[in-house]
Formats: sequence, C-alpha cells, structure tokens
Amino acid sequence: MNQAHAPTILAAIDMGSNSFRLEIAQLQHGQYRRIDYLKETVRLGAGLDAQSMLTEEAAQRGLECLKRFADRLADLPTRQVRAVATQTLREARNRNAFLARAQQVLGHPIEVISGREEARLIYAGVARMQTAEDPRLVIDIGGRSTEMILGRGPQPLRAESFQIGSVSLSMRYFPDGRFTSEAFREAQVAAGAELEEAMNQFARHTAQPRWRQALGSSGTVGAVSQILAANGVSADGSITLDGLRWCIEHCLDAGRVDTLKLAGLKEDRRAVVGGGLCILYTLLTHFDIDWLYPAKGALRQGVIFDLAERLDPQLLGGARDMREQSVAELQRRFAVDRDQANRVQQIAQRLHAQLSPKAEEEHRRELGWAAALHEIGMMVSHHDHHRHSAYLLSHVDAPGFSQNQLRRLGDLALGQRGGLRKLEEQLQDESVVWQLLSLRLAAIKCHARSAVDASAMKLRRDGDQVTIELRKGWADGHPRAHFLLKEELEAWSKLGRIQLALDD
Repeated sequence: MNQAHAPTILAAIDMGSNSFRLEIAQLQHGQYRRIDYLKETVRLGAGLDAQSMLTEEAAQRGLECLKRFADRLADLPTRQVRAVATQTLREARNRNAFLARAQQVLGHPIEVISGREEARLIYAGVARMQTAEDPRLVIDIGGRSTEMILGRGPQPLRAESFQIGSVSLSMRYFPDGRFTSEAFREAQVAAGAELEEAMNQFARHTAQPRWRQALGSSGTVGAVSQILAANGVSADGSITLDGLRWCIEHCLDAGRVDTLKLAGLKEDRRAVVGGGLCILYTLLTHFDIDWLYPAKGALRQGVIFDLAERLDPQLLGGARDMREQSVAELQRRFAVDRDQANRVQQIAQRLHAQLSPKAEEEHRRELGWAAALHEIGMMVSHHDHHRHSAYLLSHVDAPGFSQNQLRRLGDLALGQRGGLRKLEEQLQDESVVWQLLSLRLAAIKCHARSAVDASAMKLRRDGDQVTIELRKGWADGHPRAHFLLKEELEAWSKLGRIQLALDD
C-alpha cells in the first residue's frame, strides 16, 4: 500500500463476540473511502464458560484471526490503527491474560470499550455514513450485547447497551440446534426482560414520535434483511414483524439449524439465527417499530471516525477529540477546582517532558487528563480523596475513553499521594513510572493551592536515577512543600523502582 504512512489511511479492528472485522479506509476532506475489509467468524462469545472464563480454544481462534489481521496491517503505523473489543471481553474474567497475548500477536494496543462507548461509536459510524437530520433510532444486535441509540443528525442523544445478543441467546435456548415453539417463546421473554427497562427511553410514542426512522447496524440485521430480500418477502430489505414471523415459521418447519434451508442465509450466521430473530421480534414488538432498515455504517466506521478526530481534527471539519469534552464534563459534574487542576496539570506536564522527552503523545495526554481529574474524588470526601478519584475514574462512563485507559487514569489518581506499594504491578511499566512521578511532584509543588513558580523545580534524569533540583532559597520559603519532597524520596526508596535524590 503506497500511501500506508499518509495520516488519512486509518484502520479499525472490531473484536466482536461473533465476528472479528478489519476495516481500512481513507479520509479526504471528510469523505470516506474503503480500501479493504476483512471479516472472520471467530465466535469468541461462544467461548465463555459458566465461570465467565474464555476457553483456550476460543482464545486460539481469536489469536489466529488477529495474526492474519496483523499481516495485513504490517505497513501501517500504530497511531493509525485502533482495535476495540466489546461484550465478550467486558465479561471475561481472564481478559487481561488474553489481551496480553492478543496485543503481542496483533502488534497494536487493544482497547476494551464500555457498552455505552460502543453505542456511541456505532452511532458515529451510522451518522456519518448515512447522514440525515431527522431523529432516528439505531440498533445494533451483537453476539452478546445489544446497543440502542437515539440521535438526531450527528449527535447521539441517548445511548445504552444491554447484555443480550444473538450468540448468548442462541446458546441458551437453542443449544442443540433444535427449533421449537417453546424455545422461541422463552427466548423472546428473556429478550423482553432484558430490554424492558429501555422502553420509556427508546419507544417511539406515536403521539409525539421520538424518532422517525429505525436503522439496524449489526450483522444480525444485515443477515435477516438478506434472507427476506432473497426470498422476495421484502422488496427493499426492510425488516417487519410479518417478515420475522415468516422466518420463524421456516425455522420451525425445518426443526433444526442444520436442516434449515433459506435463500440468503450465510453459513456463518446459521448457528445464531434463532437468537437473532428472537431479539429482533422483541424489539419490533416492544418499541413500536414498523420497519427496520439496514444501516450503512457500523462500529468499525465509528472507530475510524473517532480515531481521525484524535489524530487530525481537520480531517472531519475540525471535530474535537471526544476525550477532551469528556474531561471538561467530568470536571463540571464533580465540581473540580479547575484553577488547582490547571496548576497541577501544567507543572506535571513540564516535569514529564524533562523525565521522558520522547514519550508517546498518548502518554503525555493521559498525564494531562489524570492531572485535570485527580481531585474528582473530593466530591465524595476530602479524606482519602485519591482513592475516591481512582474508583470514579475506573468506573465512570466517559465518551471517547476505553475501559483500559480509564483504569490507567484511575491508577495515576490512586498513586498521586501516599505509599507506592499499592501500584507495584503497574509501575513495572516504565511509562507509568514517569507519569506518576510527575503527577506526585506536581501535586506537592502545588500543595498550597496558589500560584506557583514553575521554574523553581527542575528534574535531571540519568537512567533510573532522578535528581530534583530546587532553586536556591526556594526550600526556605516553602518549608511544608520541602518536607513533602523529603517524604517523596522515602516513598520511592521503599519501593526500590527508581533512585530519587534532592538537590536543594
């Protein structure tokens, strides 16, 4: 690929519960052009056992697929690739062990995204690939989760994720591949129980409609649409209750998955068609959907658009990195002292540039976000606020951020003060060491919560040895900060990770 290093060539990997997908595209003046698309049926979601552990067999299927994706991405820089994982790895208790292997095979970081973040990205893909100003409902039925998004134009107004999907429902109610009326009824009741809480939020309400069009972006919607079109049941590929009843009747007539013969039914959808039909039937019934149309966009396109906003906002007409907006919103929601946050942020980033001048841009930005949000726990309690900050950051839904990155911000917030043993494992990563040291020293320097002289403290680093250089006389004028700096030396000495010295 001759243009592999051009910043407009971007790639997205969607590690779904049923299929893994790789999309490579070019963005030029806001226009989207697909360069390549690969899809493999991995059935990762079918590999979760009763203890929510990913089996080795399923893990191997995923790793083999990622190796093939890695070969295709060999010429593309990491900054132009984004891989996201969804519900199966949100659930898997051994996900960290799998992710370590998967990232090594793929050669790129993998982000586990929350359900709401998945929904936001799905809508971003649909809204840009299929523009419209009317309010609409977007539905994505995945292998182990279903996302629903209410939006207008490019803006999602409400986005939720529900833990029910075509793979999980098929495994539970059609485990041996047999189709019965009782199994379909039970599966629809189960789907309704999971989706019932969404009715007040997403129902159309015919008196004053919340949305005028319903779109489906998932493989399930596409598969059922193809079946209906191939059999002449739907002229335009739209999905209706009558069309779903027709499909279900054919499943019951066949009796089993392996004997089901339907034009348009692809082999990779056969095992999960029962669960998918039940979710669709429940959605159309409960949410007053007359016609559900296949959407042009999906999660993978949303990931590419989101990545473009991070790398070069001009690619999409000046759109801002969503994470910056999320940080500002979290500061507002938790009544953060922004003057103090800005002081700590500026000092931390200045010190970090001295410790790690060649740090990755993403690591520099993470430090800035951690500093901006390190005191959000004050809203809960001043006492041990760093622990409250860590909990909030690790569990909050923040558009644009993956669960991995929020946990890293939470670790930095937890480590802003106190002993370091609590982060001994995380500090095996050298980049975390320099982020955390910068944040801790900045918090000490700004301890008085008033204007500071940034040039009064400098850092000199030689390998793992770091010397804190203070301007002559500064310590005499700031005895409390000087006391805290000496305690900082002791904390790092106990950990033994780096050697910290004070030159005052």
